[in-house]
Amino acid sequence: MDAIFAILVLGAVIFFGALISAGNERQRKAIDGIRERAAQWAMQDLRIKREHLARDVKMDDPVAWLNRVVAKVVGEDLELDIKDFSNDKKQIGCITADGRMVILSLDSLESKEKNTRRKAQKLRSLPSAPVILLPKDNTVFELSILNAGILFDHELGAFWKAVSNRDIPDCDKLFLYIGNSSQK
Repeated sequence: MDAIFAILVLGAVIFFGALISAGNERQRKAIDGIRERAAQWAMQDLRIKREHLARDVKMDDPVAWLNRVVAKVVGEDLELDIKDFSNDKKQIGCITADGRMVILSLDSLESKEKNTRRKAQKLRSLPSAPVILLPKDNTVFELSILNAGILFDHELGAFWKAVSNRDIPDCDKLFLYIGNSSQK
């Protein structure tokens, strides 16, 4: 009799454990669904707010905007002064207040650096087109809406149009290369 009672209690414990596990799994799926819907709502709400704010993006002083965004990401005010554009106008050369070379690029230059140096040596003989070279010893920063502000992609387009008089196609990143030594 004790053996039957022990088996019934063990069976009941296993049955209730399975019921609780099934209930917990249903709750987990429901909570995941709620979390997913909340994330979708938040993203849509952010899109609506961004589109509303994007209408008000103005670029009165592009250099001041650039210095403010760079200071936010880098952690120091570099006091950039725009000096040069590349041939394809996807790069801007700047000089900091302490004489360091800075390159702003819409594309990552690290994989293109060696190729760019070879081309630059050939193009230096041509007097017409300036070539911006990546400093050998540099620090790289990637600016995006994650670290440069919620409207960075819209402001970047306005900035690029203001300084280069050229529109850029849907670009949401800017690569910042800061030379670590003075170019004096």
